[in-house]
Parts: sequence; C-alpha cells; structure tokens
Amino acid sequence: MPLQALLWDVDGTLAETERDGHRLAFNRAFAEAGVDIHWDAHAYGQWLAISGGRERISAQLRALEGVNPEPARVEALQAAKQAHYCALVETGELRLRPGVASLIAEAQGAGLVQVIVTTSGRGAVAALVDHVLGPLHDAFAFWICGDDVQCKKPDPEAYRMATERLGMHPDSLLVIEDSPQGLAASLGAGLSCLLTLSHYSRDLPAAALAGASAVVDQLGPGTTILSGPPCQVGQITVSYLQGLLQRA
Repeated sequence: MPLQALLWDVDGTLAETERDGHRLAFNRAFAEAGVDIHWDAHAYGQWLAISGGRERISAQLRALEGVNPEPARVEALQAAKQAHYCALVETGELRLRPGVASLIAEAQGAGLVQVIVTTSGRGAVAALVDHVLGPLHDAFAFWICGDDVQCKKPDPEAYRMATERLGMHPDSLLVIEDSPQGLAASLGAGLSCLLTLSHYSRDLPAAALAGASAVVDQLGPGTTILSGPPCQVGQITVSYLQGLLQRA
C-alpha cells in the first residue's frame, strides 16, 4: 500500500531534547525548589523508562522520600521544568538531528501528511517547533501530545488517536521513533515503525528493538542501517520509507 503519512515522535527523534533539554530543565526546577535531586546524563537515561514529566518527577520523589508526593508539588515542579525547557529552546542551542529537516521537506514535497505524536506537553512541543523547526512547522497537519491522552507511551493510545484522526488505513502509515517505548506504542496501534536511535537508545540490546521495520543510527548522510533493508543512497528518503511499508 502506498505511503500516505508519517507520524513523528519528538524527543530524541527530531532532536536530542532529552539529554540536552529536558534533563537540564528538570535539574534547574529541582534546584530552584530546593529538592536534592540532580540527574546526570547517565542517571537521567534510567528514569526515561518512565514516560511523562509528571510521572518521572513523582517516581523520583517517591524513591527519595519514601512517600507519594502531593499532586500540587508535582504540578509546580513540572510547570517550573517546562518554563526552564522553553527558555533553553529559545537560546537556540538545540538543533534538529541529521537528516530530519531534509526528510520532513522531502515528505512535504511528496504530498505526505505529517503529524507529531509525543508524550511531551503541548507547550514544550510548541517551543521546539517554533524555535528549531522554523518554516518546517507548517509541514505538520496536527499534533497529538501528552496532554491529549490518558495513557502515555508505551501505551498505544496516542498512535491510535492519530490514526483515527487521519482516517487512513494503518498500512499506509509509518512511525518514526527513537525508543523502545515509542516502538511498543506504534506496534500496539498496528503501525510500522522506523527507529532512529538517539543518545539514550543507541546502546540498547537488539532484543529491545525487535519489531521495528528498520533500525538506523540517524536519518542523514552516512546513515548506518543496523537492521532492515540496505539504503542505497546513504541516507533515509521517502523512497526508502515506502520500501519499508512494502516489506511489512
């Protein structure tokens, strides 16, 4: 079936926002509130097994203090974190990962529908889209964010919601993700998935990535195919993505 739409994850997929954005913002929010938590790059990677900022804050406070934190406290920390994240994005320090811009532009030129499906809050997505995607923000028809769902990835709710809103056959859709949680969510919704490994997923065992239509180290020139069909032109293109659907 012809490829009709791309469903893009955000954090780790469009940009290395987890390590270089969200982690720093969490640490600044904790310090500002006098909370004795500081996530270095390695420690934060372990907490990424929990999807969602509020959920991550709650779990870390519970582990630190031995009791469930008050919801108002979690909300305050999450709000502070979001403000720090938006400020970080506005500095221009975050960049799209290699090949992301060219693939979005190529897909737009080919008439594919593109949407964002993420566990991040709408404010964080808006900051990234406005300051990092630039004119490419018009390439996306709509966003499904963490605010829109009851259950976050690896639950498939977000991808099911996007599929229903698109009104297209699932076999004509392809997800681009970077993590096992995102992969599980896409597969749970009956969608094919390309994994472009990020800082926090690149060292995972192959078993954690099972089920992906292909696994690559990046999307741009010099792409290494870790599993899946070979890429003749050395970077991920719409033609390559169409081939993944034909193999599914």
